[in-house]
Amino acid sequence: MTEQQPYEVVGEHPGFELRRYPDHVVAETRVTGSFEGAGNASFRRLVGYIGGRNTQSRKVAMTAPVVQEAEDESAGRFVVGFVMPADFDLDAAPDPTDPDVRLRAVPAQTAAALRFSGRWTRERYDDHARRLLAAVEAAGLEVVGPPRFARFDPPWTPWFLRRNEVVVPVADPER
Repeated sequence: MTEQQPYEVVGEHPGFELRRYPDHVVAETRVTGSFEGAGNASFRRLVGYIGGRNTQSRKVAMTAPVVQEAEDESAGRFVVGFVMPADFDLDAAPDPTDPDVRLRAVPAQTAAALRFSGRWTRERYDDHARRLLAAVEAAGLEVVGPPRFARFDPPWTPWFLRRNEVVVPVADPER
């Protein structure tokens, strides 16, 4: 079974879960293209890194989710990343040999998440992102970062069984 990014559910709200994510590392790449094509365009690069295309020729376990954020929507630029295993140490990590792949430490954060199933389309993502942002606003929480699309299943998973999420960082309501 594929390791999934850990988080703690700290609250249930109408329309979303409030979660705390620990510090983690992502291997990411920037791509230009359509929303739907960004995952495909980035996949080979990122799989190359975890498959051993790095300075230590070391394989890294595949984890879930694969995350995608818009970098510049008007130009069709996206950042797609693989969340690294929970015990992945950035300081000891092998550097990517592909100049288009980078490792990035992501600090712990509180986020609102809305889970949905179905196809990986722009329309479905936008619809769920609108719902999540409206629910977050109704709950009186402050959005502190861009929403991201999280995909948990491989492409051969039937569309109706796929786990997808829209996740948006929010200010920690307890601070």
